[in-house]
Amino acid sequence: MVSRPSGRKETMAPYRVLPVPDELTEPYWEATRRGALAIQQCGSCLRFQHPPVYFCTDCHDEDAELAFADVSGRGAIYSYYIHEDSDIRAFGEKTPYPVVMVELEEQAGLFVLANLLDCDFAEIAAGMPVEVVFERASEEIVFPQFRPARAGPEG
Repeated sequence: MVSRPSGRKETMAPYRVLPVPDELTEPYWEATRRGALAIQQCGSCLRFQHPPVYFCTDCHDEDAELAFADVSGRGAIYSYYIHEDSDIRAFGEKTPYPVVMVELEEQAGLFVLANLLDCDFAEIAAGMPVEVVFERASEEIVFPQFRPARAGPEG
């Protein structure tokens, strides 16, 4: 823990502030460690939902099995902003950086929030095709990030 002048404390990680997986999110993080993007899917209506929750937000079937399924990692920028500054030192050292809301191609309205890499800020636009890439932060945490989609059969 690092004391801040205001008396508040912040947890510092070597990479940045890291999420703590729990029983609900561990399958998501396990997938990222193997280089895949997995999204929770309802076994009854087959709709994807993100972030994961304990029930289907679409069909509300209380008996539905919710499991994680690998998705393509391709989509389009729905919305974005350039994060200019931060009171959290671990993030502030990396500013400015683009944050994108990506609508995945598997389903209309299926969104993932992440950073956009390898792109000039002036080129970012809603509708821009993107693909997932993975950035290791620690032994347990690998962040899904996005970059502009590459042409060709391998993305």
